[in-house]
Amino acid sequence: MFRFLRRHPILTTLLLIVLACAIFVRIRMQGPHRSYRVAESWISQGPPDGPLLVGAAMREITPDLDAYDGWTDADKNSKFEPKKGDHYEDRNGNGDFDLVWLGGFSSNRPAQGVNDPLWSRSLALRHGDRTLVLVTIDSVGMTHERFIEIRKAIDHEKHGIDHILFTTTHTHNGPDTMGIWSYRRLPFRFDNAYMDMVLERTREAILESVATLEQASGQYASTQVEPNGFVRDSRKPEVYDRLLGAVRFTKEGTDDTIATMVSWGNHPEAMGSKNPLVSSDFAHYWREGVEKGLPGPNGCEGFGGMCLFYQGCVGGLMTPLGIDVPDRDGTTIHEEDGIEKTRALGENLALLTVDLLRSRAKPLQDHRLACVAKTLFVPIDGTYKYPIMLGIIHPGWYDGKAKTEIDALRLGPIEMLGIPGEIYPEIIDGGVESPEGADFPGEPVESPPVRPQMGGELKLVFNLANDEIGYILPKTQWDVKAPYTYGRDKAPYGEIVSGGHEVGPSIYHASLEALAELRTLWESAPQP
Repeated sequence: MFRFLRRHPILTTLLLIVLACAIFVRIRMQGPHRSYRVAESWISQGPPDGPLLVGAAMREITPDLDAYDGWTDADKNSKFEPKKGDHYEDRNGNGDFDLVWLGGFSSNRPAQGVNDPLWSRSLALRHGDRTLVLVTIDSVGMTHERFIEIRKAIDHEKHGIDHILFTTTHTHNGPDTMGIWSYRRLPFRFDNAYMDMVLERTREAILESVATLEQASGQYASTQVEPNGFVRDSRKPEVYDRLLGAVRFTKEGTDDTIATMVSWGNHPEAMGSKNPLVSSDFAHYWREGVEKGLPGPNGCEGFGGMCLFYQGCVGGLMTPLGIDVPDRDGTTIHEEDGIEKTRALGENLALLTVDLLRSRAKPLQDHRLACVAKTLFVPIDGTYKYPIMLGIIHPGWYDGKAKTEIDALRLGPIEMLGIPGEIYPEIIDGGVESPEGADFPGEPVESPPVRPQMGGELKLVFNLANDEIGYILPKTQWDVKAPYTYGRDKAPYGEIVSGGHEVGPSIYHASLEALAELRTLWESAPQP
């Protein structure tokens, strides 16, 4: 055997390359943190009206563009195309182009500047013997193993942390944090240094939010947002997550704001597909308006403190693209994607939020915290199957399934469900259809809808929570084979970036199980 290999060096080299690739793929299929599981089920002890402690902190995660190569966009199309005259400045002298590739839309959109900074923001809540942390990161999405890394990097017992829920805002104007949108050229490209910075600064924000806990009062409110001027559903059936929820925490006995959390569902992509600027999109202007206020006769006074945006239901596909957004000046209408449209959308949301909390807020009198968090294994098929199997994205293959997580949380009358991807609103609020031409016709699987089965008065559903497994579709609306639904001439977009037709049913049933366990936990505890 060895004599044969010595006589055929080219064949030997090829065999070694194949063997190395097989070992690499096997390691990637294993994935990191393979034995990691979540199994949380608790409710805080103590009087329901006992002290509520709140802390908030943030860290900037904007990439330093000066640390990367610069480039010239000859035809101003926001794509790096050397054949069209684009060229780069090799600042580090490594003979290659090191650019910041923006996540979302196409896989070739390098950043050319910064419109507004990106942040990792953390809100810590403590009642009695329990502490819950809610994190939101300005990122297009991050997969489960990244959040596991942050959890494992924190001494939960030392810092008194019982559970951390992570979300991403899904901005389409931040660096690629999943390895999907970076420019493809061998060898495989991904900015690991930027990802390491995001994880570390998120860890720092979490620890600071816990270290700054102070006694607080809370108030909460919600409203139904009509789609016109705010959001468009680009895929039939037209179903929206209309709920805008807001919670404001102030220092006990004062009107000084510690933090305001807001949630509503829409893709942060109003800047448009050709935008070359780093931005958190409408979330930036929404948060700024709530914190600092807006000048002018159609403005408002801000609350101060920190505003945190938690993404709502965005599957389906919720988008500000293709709609006209009115300016708060009362006369201007923004039709074109870009900064002005993005600003107008965010400011309108800020005005709505501030007015809502000032006119219709209820006091938060029950301060109890409860948590049910479970590891879930989701069947994977379709487009995502092989990239996950090969560990290119979402590394970790479990006999045809991917590992993820469902969280059901509660703060007094506020219930929160953490969904590990972009769920179609019809699964949450109703309206699942079985249209002619669908691949799996019959009675809807994800019925009755989820939100009516949630407890509390304010029922928030956070998307991209602890993971990003793509779009979560109703099974009876799955459509990759002709004839296509609703008279389409081709397969719709959502299935391309989904884990398959069984993801929707799996997430739906896991959500109901977690909510049922949370309800049992809540109802079995002493009531106020």
